Amino acid sequence: MLHIYNSLSRKKEIFIPIEEGKVGLYVCGMTVYDLCHLGHARVLVVFDMVVRFMRSLGYDVNYVRNITDIDDKIIERANLNKEDFVDLTERFIEAMHEDSSTLNVLPPDVEPRATAHIGDIIAMIQQLQDKGFAYQGESGDVYYRVRKFETYGKLSGKDIDELRVGARVQQDDDKEDPVDFVLWKSAKPGEPYWVSPWGDGRPGWHIECSAMSTKCIGDHFDIHAGGMDLQFPHHENEIAQSEAATGCTFANLWMHNGYVQIDKEKMSKSLGNFFTIREILAQDSQAARMGEIIRFMMLGSHYRSPLNYSGEALENAHAALERIYKVADRVAKAGIGSMDPANNNIWMERFEAAMSDDFNTPEALAVLFDLVRAINKQLDGEKNCVQEVAAFSAICATLGVAYQDPEVFLGTSIGDQDAIVAGTLTAGEIQSLLEERNTAKAEKNWGRADEIRDQLAAIGVSIEDKPGGKFSWSVKR
Repeated sequence: MLHIYNSLSRKKEIFIPIEEGKVGLYVCGMTVYDLCHLGHARVLVVFDMVVRFMRSLGYDVNYVRNITDIDDKIIERANLNKEDFVDLTERFIEAMHEDSSTLNVLPPDVEPRATAHIGDIIAMIQQLQDKGFAYQGESGDVYYRVRKFETYGKLSGKDIDELRVGARVQQDDDKEDPVDFVLWKSAKPGEPYWVSPWGDGRPGWHIECSAMSTKCIGDHFDIHAGGMDLQFPHHENEIAQSEAATGCTFANLWMHNGYVQIDKEKMSKSLGNFFTIREILAQDSQAARMGEIIRFMMLGSHYRSPLNYSGEALENAHAALERIYKVADRVAKAGIGSMDPANNNIWMERFEAAMSDDFNTPEALAVLFDLVRAINKQLDGEKNCVQEVAAFSAICATLGVAYQDPEVFLGTSIGDQDAIVAGTLTAGEIQSLLEERNTAKAEKNWGRADEIRDQLAAIGVSIEDKPGGKFSWSVKR
C-alpha cells in the first residue's frame, strides 16, 4: 500500500483515492517573472517523480500544475523592462518549459494560467461575498474575512491571535482585521486590469489557485502540493477560500517538498547564493547531461528533507550516474532487450516497497545500485540476467534517469570523444593505444602498459579494465 505523509494531519497515511484507480493532483507552479531557480527545479522534479511512480502502480493521474502569469512581481518587472506583461510572461513560460524538459520532467496534463481563469476567479469571490466571507474596502480592494473561517490555521498550525502585524501579516487600514487578505485588487493607473463587479482590477495571488484547482479537478480532490514555503500563508488561505466557497473539503492530502540549501545555507538572493537552473546547466558542454545530474542529485534526498546543493553534490551525482550508464552500456552491447519484469521480480518488490513508503527515493536508489552490482556480476560470469535488466529498465524509467544514449552521456561515442580530445588524440587513436596496452599486458610488458595508461590519464581518459582482457574508457570532465 502507498503511504504518503500528509502535512495536514502531520503523519503518514495510507493513500485512498476519492475515486478508485484515479488521482487528482494539483501542484502550485511558477510565477513567471524570471528564470526558474533551483527551488523551482526541486518542485518540478519531486512531483514528476510522484506522478511517474503513481502511474507505475496503475493509477490514472490527472496532474495539474498552474502558471501564475499576473501578480505584483510580474507587473513590476514588466514596467522595469518597459514591455507588455504578456510578452514578459510568454518569454519566461517558454524558458520554464525548456528547463523542465532538460530535467526530463514530463509536462502536466493540464497547465492552467491565471489570466485564462479570471471569470472563475470572479465567480468564486462572488460566492465568498454572498456567504459573508468577503467584503470590499474603501480602496476598492476585496478582502477575505479570516476570522469567519473557524478552522483557519489547521494546515500551518498558526493561531490567528498570534499573527503579528508587520510580520507575516501586512498592516492595512482598509481591512476590517489585519489578518484579512486580499482577493481582488483595484487597478492602479497603468496596470493591467479586468472588469469585475467591484470595479476594474485583478485577482490576488491566493484566489487564483483556489479557482484553477477547483475548475480543473473539482471542489474536492485527492492531493494538493507545492514547496514548503507555500504552506503559510498561500496554502492556508487556499483552504479557507475554497472550503468557504464550496462547502466541501478542499484536498484530502497535502504534500510539501523541503527547501533547497546552498552549502548548508538556505538559498536566498540576499545571501548571494542564488542559482538559476540555466546557470548550473552551463557548467557542462551538454545541457542534457547536466540536467540529468541535477535531477539525480535531487532524487538522492528525500523530498521532505532539505536539499543541500554544492559542487561536491553535483560531482557525486555525476559519478553515481556514470555507474548506472556504464551498466546500461554493457546491457546494450550484450544485446539484452527491454521487457516487462515478472510479477515476482524481487528487485521490483524492493523498489516499490521503498517508494511506497512516502516516496523514499534514497532507499529506492540503494535498490538500484544493488541491482547495478548484480547485473555487472551476472554479465562478468556470462550468466542470464534478463529479469535483472527488466527491473533495471523499469526502475530507471520510473525515476526518470538513464534515458539518454549511454555513449553520449559517458562521452564514449566517437563524435563526442573527437570533440573532447581535439588537439591531443582522436577517439580512434585512443582506441588503438588501449588495444596496444592490452597486447603489452598480455606480453607482460608492464612498462609499456603503464606508459600508455599515464599518457591517456594526462589528457583525462579514464580506463576501466574488465575480465577477459576487455576494457571501457571515458573522458573525465
